[in-house]
Amino acid sequence: MNSRLYSLPSFFLLLILLTTSSCEDNSDPVLPSPTIDNVEIGSGNNHIGVIGRDFHLNADIVAGSKIDVVQVKIEQLAEETYSSDWDFELTWNQFKGVKNANVHQHFDIPEDAVEGKYNFFIIVIDENGTILEEKAEIELIHPSNLAVDPLLYIWMITTDQGDFHYINEDLQNPTNVDFSKGEILNSDVSISNVKGDGKIYLLLIRKDQDHLPESVDAIDFSKVIVYDYFTHENEEDVVSFGNVIYDGEGGFLRPAPEFETGAVLDNNVPASDLTSGDNSWKSGGYYFGVVYTNSTFNISLHHYFELNVSGF
Repeated sequence: MNSRLYSLPSFFLLLILLTTSSCEDNSDPVLPSPTIDNVEIGSGNNHIGVIGRDFHLNADIVAGSKIDVVQVKIEQLAEETYSSDWDFELTWNQFKGVKNANVHQHFDIPEDAVEGKYNFFIIVIDENGTILEEKAEIELIHPSNLAVDPLLYIWMITTDQGDFHYINEDLQNPTNVDFSKGEILNSDVSISNVKGDGKIYLLLIRKDQDHLPESVDAIDFSKVIVYDYFTHENEEDVVSFGNVIYDGEGGFLRPAPEFETGAVLDNNVPASDLTSGDNSWKSGGYYFGVVYTNSTFNISLHHYFELNVSGF
């Protein structure tokens, strides 16, 4: 029997060299991958796209290294039948080079899109070469086939100082709107093409809150001033719905509430204290918004215009 003897120090040196060599030969570095959170696909996260109209997407992305590109793809399902082939791809390069990004994007579903159920992919390509793919299912619907199609029909805003602002279905926003401390505000809004159950909020929101909710469920009431809210329930026919109800004789069954700019409490239930906190009054830029959600058919609308508040 042949034997090879090593001195103890030499043996340990050889063992270290063999171990190091084995690690270098057999293991590759594990690259960190992107992560994604707070994903919202469609209005109010309803996973519905209306053909020819705006589509909402929100996602918080953290890159493994830094973001290279963010993509969305819409692809037909193998098990579904469609009237024709159709797919869609969109790439955003504006997030390149950043570590964290809130991807809040709106884009139109093309007019030539084909109705049906689809795979919806959010793809994040990292500068380190790793790829994250988030998959969900959406449905594309032609507007004529929607169960309800809410439309901001009329929105009027007046004050006791004689100011009058008007928005109709063309959504042309008023400009140079100023509310000052102590003014009394009245606002009347009407949403057409609704049925079932729904709720509407009229909100004042300071611009520095960076909060423009697009559905009722998305409202953070610690950041908004509620001017008014109202609901409809169990409407079997398609109707127009608003926060003001007329009695047909020149009066009101439910008038628009009066609300003072600078009020201590808002008109929510329970009311919010407006003397402190994120929704307290300050001079500066604000948004005035309408947010409506039809809970029966899971569809929402929102609209905002800018104004200035002074005197605080």
